[in-house]
Amino acid sequence: MKIIRTNPSDTTIVLTISGTATELAAAKNIAVAKLAPQVKMQGFRPGHAPAELVEKQLNPNTLQEETLNEVLNALYETALRQENIRPVANPKIELKKFVPYTDIEFTAEIEVIGTIKLGNYKKLKAKKQTTDATAKDVEEVLNRLQTQMAEYAEVARAAKTGDRVWIDFDGTDAKGAPVNGAKGQDYPLALGSNTFIPGFEDNVLGMKKDDQKNFTIPFPKDYGVKALQGKKVTFKVTAKKIEETILPPIDDEFAKKVGPVSTVKELKADIKKQLKQERDHQADREYQDALIKELVAASDVPLPESMLTEQIEIVDKEFKQNLVYRGQTFKEYLEATGLDEATYKEKELKPAAQERLKAGLVLSELADIEKVTITPEELEIRLQVLKGQYESDQKMQSELEKPENRREVAARLLTEKTIAKLVSFQNSK
Repeated sequence: MKIIRTNPSDTTIVLTISGTATELAAAKNIAVAKLAPQVKMQGFRPGHAPAELVEKQLNPNTLQEETLNEVLNALYETALRQENIRPVANPKIELKKFVPYTDIEFTAEIEVIGTIKLGNYKKLKAKKQTTDATAKDVEEVLNRLQTQMAEYAEVARAAKTGDRVWIDFDGTDAKGAPVNGAKGQDYPLALGSNTFIPGFEDNVLGMKKDDQKNFTIPFPKDYGVKALQGKKVTFKVTAKKIEETILPPIDDEFAKKVGPVSTVKELKADIKKQLKQERDHQADREYQDALIKELVAASDVPLPESMLTEQIEIVDKEFKQNLVYRGQTFKEYLEATGLDEATYKEKELKPAAQERLKAGLVLSELADIEKVTITPEELEIRLQVLKGQYESDQKMQSELEKPENRREVAARLLTEKTIAKLVSFQNSK
């Protein structure tokens, strides 16, 4: 066996592999053994006849084809081991020469993870944001809890700030055509909440039950849906019911209903503690993301085409699934953003996939360099924690034990430990 290696690019290796008559003979013997069960010979059980007799009964073309497959696989696998190559996709095989059972030469174009050159991961500039929970923050949470526990009583008067008005509304453009997303029925609008575009609530103020009103207002120029930015829309609104909001007093009885506390003082302390924890966790996540993004930008990371293609498909699927959760179709998203599908793929999808893939490769390289590993005990502990979240779901617990799911959990755990290692370097500066 002879191997000639070339590297056309950072992520591509081409091996020119030549095999000998000895290697072809070995492959032929394996091929005969594999095909033997298909041969029926009197006096022998299928697969138990002598190889030389079986060979005489085989179709020469079938035997030659099977031998070729065997020798290609055998030589390719041997070449990978000798050259210490870890492919990321199936190779492109091109047969250059084949003299049956005598001589063979072929090329294997192999896609690999190229040489990743990490930036100085021990001295990154990103800083962790400090967090706090002020008395004002606590009061805002208390007010939200108070609103959530409010009671409502229908009133026979004009709507005013603080009321809840049940409305039907329908928005149309200058040509009278319906505006996507500008229609609703039995919608409970809290006046003063500013949940609608500016000017909408102002027009509902003063309406009474069964009143109908038409008014035209523009969408903000920085509105999230590009197609509606600055667009004037005429709304037809019907007030179906006016309700007065009755807020409970914020006292010790209120505190007992809200949480496992006895007094307003304890409730405020609990809210402050939870807010601080949430903000600390958010700051940790943002800091980790910033470190990874900075390290990716400082590193040289060649991307294998097949891995990028796979990542694009994953990101695309996740994005469209999130649209479904938000009650929006992909077509509606394109219309709202003013994008066509090609622009979406090139300007949004591909960059997101590139960034995610680079981050994964950078963290993997960092784990290799710093010898970050996970132990079987750590994996089992994490699996037990996950199983605890599905205590009453035996099917889900069984799913976690499948090899592919165990590998995924192990990969996530390794990523977490690698990120923790990256953070530790910054803390030790």
